[in-house]
Amino acid sequence: MSLGTVDQWVVNAVEPSALARFWGFVLGGEVRDREDGWAVLHGASGLPRLSFQPTSEAKHAPNRIHLDVLVEDIAEAVQVAAEHGGTPVGETVTDEQGSFQILQDPEGNEFCLVNPIR
Repeated sequence: MSLGTVDQWVVNAVEPSALARFWGFVLGGEVRDREDGWAVLHGASGLPRLSFQPTSEAKHAPNRIHLDVLVEDIAEAVQVAAEHGGTPVGETVTDEQGSFQILQDPEGNEFCLVNPIR
């Protein structure tokens, strides 16, 4: 038994609409801006919706949770993500599970592009 299911992931954002559009590029889906300042990404790669909640505070510490985005070619995906506002952090790491590259979105939230060994 579980208590419930994931309805949405909520990300605090100084510019919710712009950040939602970055993630819409990364994951696909449709961005809808709400009158209350929120922006919501629907239909992103089978995920629950991602909602971006307005805040006046910039991010100050590493994420306690992050997304791993499965890609075919990490180097190519890093280049394209960077062209759209992502920032690589360090070098690509390869270990017994596969390869990953840490990036930050335009507001500094960390995520990884991954290509696991299958």
